[in-house]
Amino acid sequence: MENEFLKLIETRRSCRKYKPEQITDEELNAVLKAGTYAPTGMGQQSPFIVAVQNPEMKAKLERMNAEIRGVSGNPYYDAPTYILVFAPTNCPFAIQDGTCVLENMMLAAHALGLGSCWINREIEMFATEEGKQIMQEMGLPAGLGGVGAIALGYPAATPSAPKPRKEGYARVIK
Repeated sequence: MENEFLKLIETRRSCRKYKPEQITDEELNAVLKAGTYAPTGMGQQSPFIVAVQNPEMKAKLERMNAEIRGVSGNPYYDAPTYILVFAPTNCPFAIQDGTCVLENMMLAAHALGLGSCWINREIEMFATEEGKQIMQEMGLPAGLGGVGAIALGYPAATPSAPKPRKEGYARVIK
């Protein structure tokens, strides 16, 4: 079956090399808007989305993430924009809601010709006192936790071809 959206899903790949130039505000706003249309449990729209382009804030996030990961490089791959997703820690579907937001934004980015990569460790980063302080600096309400993030920008390299799908990945029971 041929379908433009299904082809978009099949061709999206993680980008780990970005051009240094910043994406446009129009592109950023389109990606953020896509995130706001992700499905959420009971339609509560519980996640919060924060785009970070400020160099000082990006440096803090890079350091925190690298420390948790135990590496010295930039876990956000030097992308010009980082998008963080938070959700209330008392929400029973916080992770699921935030994950849907992140996926919507990655697909929107791909549709716009941007590169993106899912970034982990935001759960651990924002559970720390420093992370809670940063959330406060971002103007977020209390009671949130990190869900995940994406690195976002113009790709500096062509992504590799997808790996073949594993045998038995999907099953149909009738």
